[in-house]
Amino acid sequence: MKSIQVGLLGIGVVGSGTFNVLRRNQDEIRRRAGRGIEITMVADLDVARAQALVGKGVQVVGDARAVIANPEIDIVIELIGGYGIAKTLVLEAIAAGKHVVTANKALLAVHGTEIFAAASAKGVMVAFEAAVAGGIPIIKALREGLTANSIQWIAGIINGTTNFILSEMRDKGLDFDVALKEAQRLGYAEADPTFDIEGVDAAHKATIMSAIAFGIPVQFDRAYVEGITQLGAADIKYAEQLGYRIKLLGITKRTPHGIELRVHPSLVPVKRLIANVEGAMNAVMVQGDAVGTTLYYGKGAGSEPTASAVIADLVDITRLHTVDPLNRVPHLAFQPQTLDQAKTQLPVLPMGEVVTSYYLRLRVADQAGVLARVTGILAQADISIDAVLQREADEVGGEGSTQTDLIILTHDCVEARMNDALAEMQALSTVLAPITRIRKEELA
Repeated sequence: MKSIQVGLLGIGVVGSGTFNVLRRNQDEIRRRAGRGIEITMVADLDVARAQALVGKGVQVVGDARAVIANPEIDIVIELIGGYGIAKTLVLEAIAAGKHVVTANKALLAVHGTEIFAAASAKGVMVAFEAAVAGGIPIIKALREGLTANSIQWIAGIINGTTNFILSEMRDKGLDFDVALKEAQRLGYAEADPTFDIEGVDAAHKATIMSAIAFGIPVQFDRAYVEGITQLGAADIKYAEQLGYRIKLLGITKRTPHGIELRVHPSLVPVKRLIANVEGAMNAVMVQGDAVGTTLYYGKGAGSEPTASAVIADLVDITRLHTVDPLNRVPHLAFQPQTLDQAKTQLPVLPMGEVVTSYYLRLRVADQAGVLARVTGILAQADISIDAVLQREADEVGGEGSTQTDLIILTHDCVEARMNDALAEMQALSTVLAPITRIRKEELA
């Protein structure tokens, strides 16, 4: 049987890994797919470099549209990234009747609804396992392996850069800025790390997982996004003393009122496996009503780990290449015509309506009555306290210090109520600095 012909758009880190793994494991992949899968055409702006990477027998061009226009190409792999030309090329490939494989989480989180609708109308597949958590097969797990379950919640460490930074802050007592520079030196963080450290990258991935888990359209614009730039070494230390570690989590949860979709630093109990995921590794917890809690762990980025996911998509498409489109696994797990109805029934909740618990750190004057005033405000807001930790003034500010840290853990409450209480506490003359608020997730 004739091999499936693949065109590759962009042969950078992931593209070169995809080409190399596909060539190295060609025999095994053929046995699994039922026919060969060959990258026969590559588009890259640096034609000479690309040609040197792929060698003879592969056509290299500088114009991506030449790949799309080639009638011999069955599948187009988009590894350009971003929202701009990548979107145009993906839609043009779909219009030309090509299946698409992409690792572009930003594109799908923002424009996925349009792209999947175009693919369904044309009868082609858009596969995107590599868009979330690199080599971890979380998309297949959610879309197929857990299809019997009503998914209740997902919580994931889905950005390796921020997890590396938080690990360095905890292990070495570093401040955020120092840990970020170390991540950049080692190549874990980009020169401009904004998308990572501000939580945007994780929010793209959480948006995609939320759509698959709950059968709603992708709605990145409704996600709450908060990064790690305001975390201090003191908070990492205090969390550890209380039996928690701080992780940047992507969280999506089904509630009676709608869907939570949020990314922010969270205190996680040390006894949870996910709290012990260190360095640049990723992990995703999924809670289903039938299966209970499952955990998926592995490398969330890198050339060959991500290539593993790209090639898995190529094999899936090859297996289903001749199947009636109506009998294929839907892009977002649920039948497309049900998505808009679900969006009405399961709206993405604003952050003020989310229910969670909190870690609060207040720098306060070391004088009598301060704790009573703070706890009184929380009591009036009907926010119950789980634990209180008050440091000695000398420990915080040195000998003779007149200020100290007050750390409070709360039970669950609605975020809007906590926001009001925080504003009232911040106005106290004995609260000497902006209050640090970090959400707490038990993940039980």
